[in-house]
Amino acid sequence: MLLTLEVLTAVLAAIAMVPAVAHALELPGKLRLGKHEYLAVQAIYYPGFTMAGIAEPVAILAALALLLFTPMPTRFWLIALALAALVIMHAIFWLVTQPVNKYWLRDADLTEAAKRFFGRLGRNAREPDWTALRDRWEWSHVARALVAAVAFVLLVIAIAL
Repeated sequence: MLLTLEVLTAVLAAIAMVPAVAHALELPGKLRLGKHEYLAVQAIYYPGFTMAGIAEPVAILAALALLLFTPMPTRFWLIALALAALVIMHAIFWLVTQPVNKYWLRDADLTEAAKRFFGRLGRNAREPDWTALRDRWEWSHVARALVAAVAFVLLVIAIAL
């Protein structure tokens, strides 16, 4: 039972890490795009990356369950740190990435579920600097990829002990 939970948690953490790593790997190429091209590319991420995002909260719950069932002190702290990293990854999404997503998708034709998830922003009196939004979005994914990688490595080490 514990081995199944360990493997499930590691797999969920890996799935949660994949979209952030994919975004981070795109960074050099996307920084070369002009505004029109960049905004056109941003629209391709929905719904695929959104569907993969469900792995994040599920990975957090799995890591919490694993933590509760872990008997060894060393493994406990590794899993606790991995759990913290997963929570940080998820917090970066909601605090840094998601507000920009709302802006990018303000004019998109979304399903009702997507409208609830992304919300709708009212029109700003002043158009924000698109490069500042781009940089915030792109670098938030680099941060998420790094934190996710730390969580994954910690889980693998904990399982291997």
